[in-house]
Amino acid sequence: MTEKDMELKLTPWRDLANAIVEQAAKDYMAALRKLRKYPENYRAKAQINELERFFRSDWYGELTDVDGERLMKLLKKEEYGT
Repeated sequence: MTEKDMELKLTPWRDLANAIVEQAAKDYMAALRKLRKYPENYRAKAQINELERFFRSDWYGELTDVDGERLMKLLKKEEYGT
């Protein structure tokens, strides 16, 4: 199997991995937004905790090379402007 064949075979899996990470980032932003608007929102707090565990997990590391801590920092900066 050539390198090009391998790349074509892996592309759908990379697309899926990217979609998982992208959706998690969108969900994180939505939860941050909800928590900012409703600081006592238990569900938003729980979702943020769950997503932060995901961004720090080994599975996340298998999906992408993007540093999870850095991604969370950037998303928080985008949401809170800090």
